[in-house]
Amino acid sequence: MGDIRRRGAVVLGLTGLVAPLTLALGAGPAQAASCTTAAGPYQKQVEKFLGRPVDGKQSTTDCKAIRAFQTKHGITPNIGYAGPVTWGVMDLMNKQKAVGNKPNKAGKCPTNKGRIACVNLTLQISWIQDGSKLVYGPVPVRTGRNGYETRTGLKKIYWRNIDHVSTIYNVPMPYSQFFDGGQAFHSVGLSMWNPPGSHGCVNMTTTTAKKYWSLLKNGDDVFVYGRKPGT
Repeated sequence: MGDIRRRGAVVLGLTGLVAPLTLALGAGPAQAASCTTAAGPYQKQVEKFLGRPVDGKQSTTDCKAIRAFQTKHGITPNIGYAGPVTWGVMDLMNKQKAVGNKPNKAGKCPTNKGRIACVNLTLQISWIQDGSKLVYGPVPVRTGRNGYETRTGLKKIYWRNIDHVSTIYNVPMPYSQFFDGGQAFHSVGLSMWNPPGSHGCVNMTTTTAKKYWSLLKNGDDVFVYGRKPGT
C-alpha cells in the first residue's frame, strides 16, 4: 500500500504497508483464446449457480456463461472451465448471501465496544455495529491473500487519508483508514471476489469505502477474525 506521508512522525513501520493486487496481476484478467469444451469437476454446481440446465455436461452456452462470470471477477484462465477456483468464488457468494442481516449471529465481534467495524475473514464480509445494533452491512470485502494475510485481533483506526496513494506500488487507495501496521480499509476498482486477494488491506467497493469513511473516525475499534479461504 505504500508509505504514509504526513506531518509528524510516521508510525508503525513503512515496510508493513501493503497494496491491492492490481499491480501484481495487471489491470484486468488475461483473455483466453478459446472457450473450453471440457466439463469441470464442479460442472453441476456451477450450472446451478448460474441458472443453467443442470446436466453436468459442458455446452457452448454453459461455457459462455461461466466465462462471463470468470471475466467479471478476474478469475484466470477465463476459458469457461468449471474448476475449483470458480466454484470456490460461487460457494463463497452463496455463504455470504446466507448471512442475511445477522452477520454477528455467532457473537464473535465484540458488542461491548460501542461503534466497531467487524471483519469476518472466513466469509469475506464486513459490517459496522454499535453495541449489538447493526449500523451498516454486511458487505463483501477482499482481504489479504496467502502470505499477506490481514492480521486478526482487536485494533483501532489510527490514521485516515481520503486520497492516499501507495508510493511502493504507485496505486491509489481512496478512503484509506489504517488500523494495523499499514493495513487499512480502502476502495479498489476490482471485484470483491477477485482472487487471490489483497496484500493485507481490506478492499472495498467505492460505495462501501465512502460509507465506512462517513461512519468511522480515528480511535474507533476494528475487530478482525476468522481465516480467509486459501490462506
